[in-house]
Amino acid sequence: MTSTSGHRSVIPPGRLRTLTSMLESDNQSLLRDMRNAMNMMKEVAVDLETDNKSEMVLLLVKELENGLIQLLETSDECLHFSSAIQSIGNVYEPGPQPTDFRKLFDAEIAKSKATSPAQNQTFLRQFREAVWSVHHSGQPMPGEEQEDIIMTSLEHNLLNVTCPLIGKSVTELVDPVRSMDCKHIYEKKAIMQHIKKSGGRCPVAGCPKVLQAQRIVCDAFLLMEIEDLRQMGKQTAGSGVVEDFTMLPEAAEDDEE
Repeated sequence: MTSTSGHRSVIPPGRLRTLTSMLESDNQSLLRDMRNAMNMMKEVAVDLETDNKSEMVLLLVKELENGLIQLLETSDECLHFSSAIQSIGNVYEPGPQPTDFRKLFDAEIAKSKATSPAQNQTFLRQFREAVWSVHHSGQPMPGEEQEDIIMTSLEHNLLNVTCPLIGKSVTELVDPVRSMDCKHIYEKKAIMQHIKKSGGRCPVAGCPKVLQAQRIVCDAFLLMEIEDLRQMGKQTAGSGVVEDFTMLPEAAEDDEE
């Protein structure tokens, strides 16, 4: 997305939203393909470790891990790229001067990296734990305590794991969306109706944000984070250890009173 001048840099918001939506959709397909590839790499590494523990297998598993690290870094860059595209499409309004889209895009990329944590550390740790547990089931990896294993199963980047309006888990939402301002997650139809009826106050107890319909989106990270939570739910099925951060500290204190 290069900088332009003159009439070519003044793009109608509606047309820009259409273009960014198409680009973001293509990028989401690429992200899903990369995530499928990463899951396959983890499965292959576990199969290799299960079948044999020779020096050659150790080298192959290490090569898979190195390849996974590179793919995770690329995936993170694509996520930030997708987030920047979507943000520009949602909030862009042409001004009196020609828009420097290169500068605008770089600013949105920087904002995404500053506000959205990298996804690679959690997935990389899951890869290493899956390989380690083949021959050391229930044992912490070297340098870690048992509590670290428990915490890994709880790691996710979602602020709330149930929609505050309909009470369903975010993994069950038909059309999940997230506020660009407070980062809470909702079912799209429910939150849009809530905004029309209530004036826009976030329905999460204790959240002071006033929501705007155009800033409630299915951002680039959301579907990936929900899928990660869904996979963690499968791994910890029956344990009942999925933490919900829907209630803010202020709200919890009010309830205690």
